[in-house]
Amino acid sequence: MRVALITTDNREPFRKYDLDEPWLSPPIAALVEGFQSAEISTEIQIHVLSCTQRIMRSPEKLAPNVCFHSLHVPKIGWLRTGYQGCIRAVRRKLRALRPDLVHGQGTERDCSISAVFSGFPNVVTIHGNMAELARLFKAPIGGFHWLAARLENFTLRRTAGVFCNSAYTEALVRPRTRRVWRVPNALQRAFFDPAPEAAAGFRRCVLLNVGVITPRKRQLELLEVAQALHQRGLKFEFHFIGRINPAEAYAAAFLERLKPLEAAGCARHLGERPTEELIRHFDAASGLVHFPSEEAFGLVAAEALARDLKFFGARLGGIIDIAEGVPGAELFAGNDWAGLTDAIARWIEQGHPKADGAAALMRQRYHPEVVAQRHLEIYHEVLSARS
Repeated sequence: MRVALITTDNREPFRKYDLDEPWLSPPIAALVEGFQSAEISTEIQIHVLSCTQRIMRSPEKLAPNVCFHSLHVPKIGWLRTGYQGCIRAVRRKLRALRPDLVHGQGTERDCSISAVFSGFPNVVTIHGNMAELARLFKAPIGGFHWLAARLENFTLRRTAGVFCNSAYTEALVRPRTRRVWRVPNALQRAFFDPAPEAAAGFRRCVLLNVGVITPRKRQLELLEVAQALHQRGLKFEFHFIGRINPAEAYAAAFLERLKPLEAAGCARHLGERPTEELIRHFDAASGLVHFPSEEAFGLVAAEALARDLKFFGARLGGIIDIAEGVPGAELFAGNDWAGLTDAIARWIEQGHPKADGAAALMRQRYHPEVVAQRHLEIYHEVLSARS
């Protein structure tokens, strides 16, 4: 079976045109890893297609059964024209590749609408619910999120089916498309590597929050939780990991509020970290707090649980699916800051134990081979239905 995956190469949105290797988002990178497994690779050949506004050096293959195609599309062919340039570039390439199926990864940019207009049988994965985000944040008419929401509605009506990464996403998508399958995002294989042996003796209490510093992730509010815990005389460190743009008002407010807590030794911002370093931070920590206002899936929660961290999260979106049945995972209503603070305080006072058995559950649910195998089953199902 030959499948074309249309996805975003993050060298484009982050303008890292000098990099020689494609920069795929973690869920896509993990899925591609799954397709490379010995049991699956003999059944499927993957062609990854990604549009870019600059011509870049790229490898022809990412693995023996995974080819990569970077498609140059001038700026006029992007959102301002409804991604017409991307759609046409993808169509041209696919005519040469002749895939059995096209899979559009996400409705945030050009990927899914290019799949729908590819001229081949196609399916779509929802990574972020653009219509719901536009509604929640009252996106202004003509802005990016407003336009993305409308293109999402247009796309979902025209594809053979949609991969939904959580029950929350499925509920939002089901009324707008023909068919849905609930398939979670995969975790990269490195998150399942054995953890190093922990040193005996005292282990400091480190809490992590991982994600871009934005209002939706609510790190500024979590600093108030850190302040309340500090005022109770508890010993801990709250480490924030993620990209930050100080020019944005929310990020600037976060950095300003962080200063006294940093001086007190109970909170730090460590910036963005590559996967290998992020895993090391997970292994050195005891718990993760993830408390966004909206979340389609919550990949970071699954990543932390794969390293057996204690988890505190908001009871919303895909976080509910991830935390289901996980030992010690605690969820709270979206604005229950007092409940969250009290639960973390109790845990610190009890010696801040890590989770026991969470990693085994994450392997069963989110290992790249498990998720890739489910994709392969659905691809066969779609093609059988057409034939």
